[in-house]
This record gives sequence, C-alpha cells and structure tokens, in this order.
Amino acid sequence: MANQQKRLQSFDTMIRHLLKQCNFATRQDIDQLTQKIDKIERKLSAIPGDGKGASPNARPSGNGSASDMVLDVIADMATGANFVEIQEKTQFNDKKLRNIIYRLNKQGKIQRKKRGVYIPL
Repeated sequence: MANQQKRLQSFDTMIRHLLKQCNFATRQDIDQLTQKIDKIERKLSAIPGDGKGASPNARPSGNGSASDMVLDVIADMATGANFVEIQEKTQFNDKKLRNIIYRLNKQGKIQRKKRGVYIPL
C-alpha cells in the first residue's frame, strides 16, 4: 500500500536528476559560460591593439580587417578578381579566403560574376 501512495516522479524530474548525478552541463550552465566568455571578449577588445598575441598565421592587415583587405583587392580589379589573384595579394590560406568571400557575398558587398570571379557591389 505504501508503494501505491508514493508519488511517481515525472519524466522531466527523472531526467534532471540523472543529468545532475552524471554531472552533465545544463542549459543554465552553458548560458553562464557564454556570458562569461562575452565578458572576457569585451575586456579583450577594450585593450589597445588587437587584444591577441602574435598568431603564427598572422598577416599584416593594414588599417582594416581581413574582410576589408579582400574587399579592397576585389574593388581594385575593374573586370573582377579571381580567387588566385586575391590569394596572391592577401596571402591568406584557402580556407580563410573562402570563408571571407562567402561572408562578403552573403552581406551583399560582392557578387559572383562567374565561377571564381568576384566583383564589388
């Protein structure tokens, strides 16, 4: 009779208990970590300079960001710049350059004239 009167736990309660016992991160834990990371990033961005140490892949960026450099190279070419020309002028590796070109295209700053050729908007 005691077992029948005992209140059954809900499924959510059992899952929360299991997560706590196994020491899994919860949504609140992840949110707290994200807030701490954002706070650290804001403090680092307030430091004069770039806020980072010397990176082995660091390239001289002039006055702007890497995206600005790529956009400048594309804008300098009247008929459009192909991938190899952009890479020669910026000295960025393939992956970084492809990501920058993708982002600039999504932002509407450049347009693909044809495969591998980009023009500014």
